[in-house]
Amino acid sequence: MTPTILDIGGAPVIIGAGVAGLMTALHLAPEPVVLLSSTPLGTGSCSAFAQGGLAASVGCDDGAELHLCDTLAAGDNLCDQAAVRRIVEAAPKAIGTLERFGVVFDRTPDGALRLGLEAAHSYRRIVHAAGDATGRELVGALAAAVRRTASITVLEGMEARRLVVEDGAIAGVLAVGDTDAITMATSRVVLATGGIGGLFCDTTNPLGSFGHGLALAACAGAELADLEFVQFHPTALDGPRRPMPLISEAVRGEGAVLIDEHGQRFLADTPCGELAPRDVVARAVWHQIAAGRSVFLDASKCLGPQFDKRFPAIAHFCREADIDPAAEPIPVRPAAHYHMGGVAVDAVGRSSVEGLWACGEVACTGLHGANRLASNSLTEAVVTANWVAESVARVSQGCPPRIVSTLVPPRPDASCIRPVVSKALGIIRDGETLRQAVTTLLPIATHNAAASDPALVALMIAIAALRREESRGSHCRSDFPGRDADARPSRLTLKMAMQAAVALGWRAPKKELLI
Repeated sequence: MTPTILDIGGAPVIIGAGVAGLMTALHLAPEPVVLLSSTPLGTGSCSAFAQGGLAASVGCDDGAELHLCDTLAAGDNLCDQAAVRRIVEAAPKAIGTLERFGVVFDRTPDGALRLGLEAAHSYRRIVHAAGDATGRELVGALAAAVRRTASITVLEGMEARRLVVEDGAIAGVLAVGDTDAITMATSRVVLATGGIGGLFCDTTNPLGSFGHGLALAACAGAELADLEFVQFHPTALDGPRRPMPLISEAVRGEGAVLIDEHGQRFLADTPCGELAPRDVVARAVWHQIAAGRSVFLDASKCLGPQFDKRFPAIAHFCREADIDPAAEPIPVRPAAHYHMGGVAVDAVGRSSVEGLWACGEVACTGLHGANRLASNSLTEAVVTANWVAESVARVSQGCPPRIVSTLVPPRPDASCIRPVVSKALGIIRDGETLRQAVTTLLPIATHNAAASDPALVALMIAIAALRREESRGSHCRSDFPGRDADARPSRLTLKMAMQAAVALGWRAPKKELLI
């Protein structure tokens, strides 16, 4: 397939149309911008799956300092405190910005925002829309606003396959649709591609979310950060459906408890119980399942007949699985949910590559540290999109670079590497299994095959996990259970990861590969 040239006049290109991409495009208006969406606008993004809400200190008994403290505690001493402070202080204003774009938040009868409680939050500060469908409501309202904005050109059904780099700076984007490929000359690109959950067998993310933006950034030479930190949500609906429906943390915030098949609550002696940080709860559930027990979330006593009204989407998923959540315990298991790592960015979203920004889950701003505080992700996407847009707008368009013909990589498919990733990079990790995964992934990542980009991302995560010889937050090593007193954020480039993987292959004895 030979790409054709699409003249966009050097406009910035935003790759991804979840909350981060939509908000960045809207904030750039009236400057012309091109928004790439691999699916019909408003569908297919990680954002649309979000049930919880946005964390913002808007309650009368709350404040930014309290939100800051909760975020730092959840991040297990790996957050960038300055980044955390800046984002949580901007969060309340972001709620008003979303309302101006058409988002309708849930309110009490007296008109105040209805605030929910989620794990590791000291106060009720979770702002919801349509009960447990916040992500869907945000994406729907923002997509409609984008449709109404004449300066935004939306290219639907187009997937970015490579960033074109010349002399260390962004020069363009190669994108592919169902029947054609195009190149667009631009010196400004914003990655807003979401997460990596699609690399795992058990995930709450769309299966196509394999770390697409990380692959684009890595191949362009960008530095990535904290890749080893993958958050597993403790309570996905246990069943055959993929992606797995999420049983929101807000259900536990209303008093639901985790029990085994005998009805015994196994987190009763854990500090904060079911509302402990996600990594703590996920490991507790994992240990129950690893011991051969089944795990359930029981909301029958705390919510009972009110369940359907408070959580209509979750109730629908449960009833599709022949479960009455008002009266029966809900079978649950952990699932890959969110990636704390991403493209290393500064305070305005700039990466280490000139002309490349990142926003939302694909970026690593320093907000989340080793473990994301519940509902901080949508907040981060909304808040930082404004700063990214301001930074992009300040960069002069210049003369559009000339793009030479480039190879079109195949459509990515992560299916063959999911078993490898799920075994090596799950909730509990160990060095031997990680090394076997690297040995398996390296030859796949270095070929031009459908699995190559997913394998490349997984390889980089595995190398980062091997390099962190401690257990912290969501990264738990059975062979290094202690914490490093001098732990720091990690940094990695594709070149560094490949060199480490090749060196590992030379040192490692020949063993049967993971398949």
